[in-house]
Amino acid sequence: MKTTAPIYSVRKALGMLSFFFLATIAVHAQTGKKAAAVKGKITDAQTNAPLAYATVRVLKSTDSTLAGGGISDEKGQFTVDAGYGQYYAVVEFIGYKPLKTAVFTLSKEEASHDMGTLKIATASQTLDEVVVQAEKSSMELSLDKKIFNVGKDLANAGGTAIDILSNVPSVSVDTEGNVKLRGSDGVRILIDGKPSGLVSFKGGAGLQQLQGNQIEKVEIITNPSARYEAEGMSGIINIVLKKERKQGFNGSFEVVTGFRPNYGIAANINYRKNKLNFFLNYGIAYRVPISAGRLYQEVRGKDTTAILQQTTHSDVKTVANTIRGGLDYFFDEKNILTASYQFRRTDVLRITDNQYKDYINTLNNLSAVTDRQQRETEAEPYSEYALTYKKTYNKKGQELVADVRYLTYWERSDQTFTQSSVLANGSPNKAGNLLQKSLNDEYENQFLVQMDYIHPVGKDGKFETGVRTSFRDMVNDYIVTQRNDQGVFETLPGLDNYFIYKENIYGGYGIIGNKTGKLSYQAGLRAEITDITTILRETNQTNPRNYANLFPSAHATYSLNKDNALQVSYSRRVRRPTYNDLSPYVTFSDQRNFFSGNPDLNPEFTDSYDFGHINYFEKGSFTSSIYYRHTTGKVLRIRRVDAQGFSNTRPENLATEDAFGAEFTSTYTPVKWWKLDFNFNFFRAITDGKNLDASFKADTYSWFARQTSRFTLAPKTDLQLRANYEAPQQLPQGSRKARAFVDLAFSKEILKGKGTLTFNVIDVFNSRYMRSTFEGVNFYTYATAGMRARQINLTVMYRLNQAAGAKKQKSLISGEEG
Repeated sequence: MKTTAPIYSVRKALGMLSFFFLATIAVHAQTGKKAAAVKGKITDAQTNAPLAYATVRVLKSTDSTLAGGGISDEKGQFTVDAGYGQYYAVVEFIGYKPLKTAVFTLSKEEASHDMGTLKIATASQTLDEVVVQAEKSSMELSLDKKIFNVGKDLANAGGTAIDILSNVPSVSVDTEGNVKLRGSDGVRILIDGKPSGLVSFKGGAGLQQLQGNQIEKVEIITNPSARYEAEGMSGIINIVLKKERKQGFNGSFEVVTGFRPNYGIAANINYRKNKLNFFLNYGIAYRVPISAGRLYQEVRGKDTTAILQQTTHSDVKTVANTIRGGLDYFFDEKNILTASYQFRRTDVLRITDNQYKDYINTLNNLSAVTDRQQRETEAEPYSEYALTYKKTYNKKGQELVADVRYLTYWERSDQTFTQSSVLANGSPNKAGNLLQKSLNDEYENQFLVQMDYIHPVGKDGKFETGVRTSFRDMVNDYIVTQRNDQGVFETLPGLDNYFIYKENIYGGYGIIGNKTGKLSYQAGLRAEITDITTILRETNQTNPRNYANLFPSAHATYSLNKDNALQVSYSRRVRRPTYNDLSPYVTFSDQRNFFSGNPDLNPEFTDSYDFGHINYFEKGSFTSSIYYRHTTGKVLRIRRVDAQGFSNTRPENLATEDAFGAEFTSTYTPVKWWKLDFNFNFFRAITDGKNLDASFKADTYSWFARQTSRFTLAPKTDLQLRANYEAPQQLPQGSRKARAFVDLAFSKEILKGKGTLTFNVIDVFNSRYMRSTFEGVNFYTYATAGMRARQINLTVMYRLNQAAGAKKQKSLISGEEG
């Protein structure tokens, strides 16, 4: 039964896909040959940004029957064929109000009708004869990316960036904060389209320091083009922070309180007058996430089996201060200079308690009980300076963007480990009594320069090119000491070093694209030169890596009709080992289970293929994708256990991995008071690690699903319920068990529409934990780990001067400047 359910779901989704294709053929069969054309451009009424994949229907003025339809391209432009006669058009896009045009005529004398620019506005609601700006749809779909607007998702209130990613379709987050896309790791995480120091040292887990109220939207790019850096084996996640450019003073303020202490205050303000736009975000938060875990392990010796039962409990008291501010200066409408600065400091007190119960042969033969406590203080200041210049030319579509930024990061970790042990009879076990200390300083400096240029070619074509250079210097200075019998602290062998990481990457790309009828296409090539050197200063070990690579990409989109479009894409990607992957520093909080990097790790390369379809219908949308990825040098963490039962886990290069999958995402509104979002991903992964060990292989079928229902209980009152399920998955060294969890949220508009009260419960049944097994020649391990316990939050948000911005929006619906 475990395999029947996913196969049935896939067949059902493929059946829906076939239905859409048949419907498309039927529409084409009815339209026949056309003699005239309607064209125009669709833009956002507030920002004037072009809207890609908006639907246009041309209807007869006499009986409103459909005469033709189409979908706008990346520039918002469309062309619809129709016969001679009198018509009107209807423009529709998810999250926007439909726009109905005036009646126009197509005739032999006037066979082409240009509707000019059609401005459509986001959906809004009326309050006391004043239009307040509505939140955008929680999900906006296009063929090359998915955009998830944070504000509409009630479960995000009071959370961090990692909490928000946990709620995004196609994305999963494990108990350590590692982010996966479509079930694969190696995700490139960007903030405002650029690298961030938040993820340099800690990977996705570093996003726990970024407060969710500073995030506007999350973009998921599963098959990036050559304009993006090649880093990111399974794709790119781009987190876009809030920043307004409306005239006048406006903003929002938020207060959070929660159980499992979660207290915070945040402000996002903006002031725009004429050529100057000022924005400022500030947030302070105090959190105490609680995590717990259990481990059972058997280590087989020649004559005996050592059994370990371990429990772990951790409290992490965190104070995070973040400030981000900047200026936009408009020399004119075609030249904008932006300068920004961001500072973040996080202070942590971490207390972790581990208890080890050792047995010999059976659980009835207790040998010793050991208690170990880690007490860690941690300070992490981070700064980022950025300067961006954007120029648009008189020629439509011609654009130049230059960006320079400097990042600096520092972390100091001071840890004390106290350990005591008793034998089974209760007498002291002196060999297990320890006092250890660890000092760990980490530094990073990164300088990045990037320039991109777009030049139109002909009517619909364009040429894009750009260069990018980044320089990173990172250092990890660490030492671990232990008190001896004389009370003197001595350095533990192999745990005193100074690790230096130097990375220089030089990249350039070119993309050519065009459109022929309903077919849009582009092809690109990116070249990158990588120069990485790692140095262990104390032991005089140097490991240079220098390589140059080409990364081609290709995308093609075909508009079948007004509601359906197809896209096929290919890209080559790389995952370079990060600082944490390479640093040999061993985590020491757990005396039995050690984690470290691998200085000899090599990059992994992936060829990614994707075939997608998107369909818009009256009450929602449906997207589907079939994908395949071939990876060489696959990086996975391998666990090894010695005869004493001490494990060491570090990343290793396996030979290959082949991943096949199908993903389906849908939004559906069956009735006005009920909105459904659904995401389903089914995949097969074949991993071959025989280059390390003949047993390191896996051939697994797995899937995960997420369903969100949002109910309007009363005017301005919503209830949201989200269910998540991740199926079991085989791994080269064992398996990961299934898990399911549910989130619940409630929101109500208050203060005459200027405020929102949100109450949410994250992980209602306290089931959001990972269960895994690991097996080797001499050991078996079963582990349960929970990232955090159930969280309950109450959030109050107040919006300042939102209605004023929306009044202008209302007048733009008819195309008039207000």
